[in-house]
Amino acid sequence: MRIAYFVPYVPSLIRVRPYHLLLQLTKQGIEVVLFTVAANDRELAQAVALRSKLADVAVHKQPLLRSMMNCLVALPTKTPLQSVFSWNPHLQADFTRRAGREEFDLVHVEHLRGSKYGLLINAMFPGMPIVWDSVDCISHLFAQTSRRSRSLGGKLVSLLELKRTQQAEGRAVSLFDHILITSRTDKDALVSLAPNGKDPSPVTILPNGVDLEYFRRDTSQPREAETIVFTGKMSYHANISMVDYLITEIMPKVWAKRPAARVIIVGKDPPKKVREFAKNPLIQITGTVEDIRPYLWTATLAVVPLVYGAGIQNKILEGMASGTPIVTTSAAFSNLQGTPGVDALIADTPEDFAEAILRLIENQGLRLAVGEAGLKYVHVFHDWKQMASRLKGIYQEVITHKRSRSGTTSDRRI
Repeated sequence: MRIAYFVPYVPSLIRVRPYHLLLQLTKQGIEVVLFTVAANDRELAQAVALRSKLADVAVHKQPLLRSMMNCLVALPTKTPLQSVFSWNPHLQADFTRRAGREEFDLVHVEHLRGSKYGLLINAMFPGMPIVWDSVDCISHLFAQTSRRSRSLGGKLVSLLELKRTQQAEGRAVSLFDHILITSRTDKDALVSLAPNGKDPSPVTILPNGVDLEYFRRDTSQPREAETIVFTGKMSYHANISMVDYLITEIMPKVWAKRPAARVIIVGKDPPKKVREFAKNPLIQITGTVEDIRPYLWTATLAVVPLVYGAGIQNKILEGMASGTPIVTTSAAFSNLQGTPGVDALIADTPEDFAEAILRLIENQGLRLAVGEAGLKYVHVFHDWKQMASRLKGIYQEVITHKRSRSGTTSDRRI
């Protein structure tokens, strides 16, 4: 099987879903040609490095100015800015040339940002099987952001994009051969957008995995007492809202009983609002770090105080894979198959969240039990090898179904 895999950003250890699926699909015998765009020289080098691991990589530069111009042109229209942000006509032309001289059994397109490539390929090559990995329902995220974000910028962008994104996702849900999404909540939200009278394409929940070997705890690094860690890209509005909620509403209740408790916020590009929290000597804002694992390995516990969001929170899976006990909300945990109170502690109010943190700080037996249960959970349900194997099976079904409908055959083994 040979597939063209479109990702509207360079897969990496930060963009974990495409990165690990690409590598695992290759290990399972699929020839994968990656089509992607790079925002800068660092990302370009990351994409080029993937050529040694995949069948091939087609990468084109996508400087921020090009993305901003794409958005400016789309602004007065009904087109979502998300769907044009990563649009690059040179990448599309590259695929068209290659498709004319080599056979692809299937095209995989990731995210709403990549959907325009899939829609054009669908129009130009109507017999080509196309799988769209929506990942999350973006309009569902925007709806939550517009109501609950603690970032004014996040609210404004979400209000601007909400209606046009709902319309775009509603059209897309019926236009591809198969759709992937990470959670039940997002699947229900996406399917509900299908226009009246149009049945959505088959939609499969394919959760995110976690690199179990990479995050396996280095036990030579001891846990630090009363240390709470939060990880995530800190320019992302949902993470900003989580940190604000943690510091302003939860931690004062923790400090009332454990005044020495420390908080470490680990993630790149923290805005001024987040950086100012470091005026408190009990709060550390790291900014960009080379490796988040030591922070997870040495923390007493990790927190994911989700205010709003979409899909599966990778930070939960990474904490579990590190053997670190997790405290999160029911909204974040509902998209997992774990057992609340066993694999993670669940709390939905500042008071309950603070109480869960205090229980873990004060009870070593509980810390060990929750950490071990979370580790077992991710080994059973979130191994990237299993996710890729399921995806390979979906590819085979889609190709077979498309060929049976069109009456075409191929000698390429799948």
